[in-house]
Formats: sequence, C-alpha cells, structure tokens
Amino acid sequence: MRRDLLSSLRQRQDLFNPLLFFVMVVSLFPLGVSPEKAFLREAGAGILWVAALLSTLLSLDHLFRHDFEEGVLEQLLLQPQPLYLIVLTKVVAHWLVTGVPLILMTPVLGIMLQLDGNSIACLCLTLLLGTPVLSFIGAIGAALTLGLRSAGILLSLLVIPLYIPVLIFGTGTVMAAGQGLPTASHFALLGALLVLALTCAPFAAAAALRISVSNS
Repeated sequence: MRRDLLSSLRQRQDLFNPLLFFVMVVSLFPLGVSPEKAFLREAGAGILWVAALLSTLLSLDHLFRHDFEEGVLEQLLLQPQPLYLIVLTKVVAHWLVTGVPLILMTPVLGIMLQLDGNSIACLCLTLLLGTPVLSFIGAIGAALTLGLRSAGILLSLLVIPLYIPVLIFGTGTVMAAGQGLPTASHFALLGALLVLALTCAPFAAAAALRISVSNS
C-alpha cells in the first residue's frame, strides 16, 4: 500500500485529474441546467453523486495498468502473499487517493449547490460508504479489461450498470434526510453493499488478473 501511495503521488496527473473533473462537472451543471436555488437544493445530491461516480470511473483504468506495463504485475503474481490480499491493498490505496479527496471537497460543493448542513453531512456519510464500493467494483472491471485496446470504453460498459444500486441508495439517503424521513435503512443497505464488495470483489479481481496476465 505504501508503494502504491508513493507511486500515485509521483504521478500527479492521475491524482488531480479525477478531483478536477469532479469540481468541473459540479460547477458547470448549474450553468447548463438551472441556477435556481430550489432546483439545486433538490438535485444537488444527485449531481454530486453522479460526478463522484464518473470521477472514480475516470481513474480506474490506471489501477493495474502501470504495474502491468512495467512488468510489476507478473512479479506480484509470484509473491507468496495471496493475490486477493494484494488486490485489496491496491484498491484501498486507490480509494485513499481518489475517494477521500472527493469526500473532503463535497461540503464546499454542497454549499455551492444550496444544500443545508444536514443534507451535506448525510451526503458525506453516503460517499464515505459508497465510494469504496465504487472502487472495489471498478477493480473487477479494470482487471478484466487489462491489456485490451479501448479498455476505457469497455470498462465503462462493464462497470456503470453495477454502479446503479450504489447511486440509487446514495441519493435516496440524502433525499430522505432532506425530507425528515428516517435514513437508518438506507445506511444499512449501503453498509451491506460495502461489506459485500469488501468480501467478494478482491477475489473476483484477483481471478480476473490471472486471466488477463495469462492471455497477454
């Protein structure tokens, strides 16, 4: 994990591009649709969640590609440690680099979209639970498309349908909080998705990596 974090800090374009994309999408949306406060307050959670989803998707193609092109991935496959454990640490490092900055930037953008304090706090909590799920699911797609031409397009087609439940529960939680409804069940579902992704995704991504490396 330390190696992956240092590698991400050296490749600063991969580090800042998702965050800049996130800020630009959220900032341009009111200009392209409507700057009215009532509309922004109603659609703000959805705007931020879609922007976070696309920003995470933008950075997934580089999750294993640098190690694959430099020959490091083959060495990792030969390590005595289980491959799923290596994949787990790489995904956690990816989330620390891409997901955490998005969560930290969310309160500022939430204020810009006229969200109240309760909705912003609820939105940050949903992103804290949901963005790791996006990274874990995306790791499976990144491993499956490793070494393919036009991998970014194929990765999007594979991963985006699997992101829909996370998007629905994430935005639904903030909308329920804004209407004064209980949100415990929504958070429980997001937590269940996180546990499921944390348990199963590293094994699936490890198997996909072995297939991609053997076919390369």
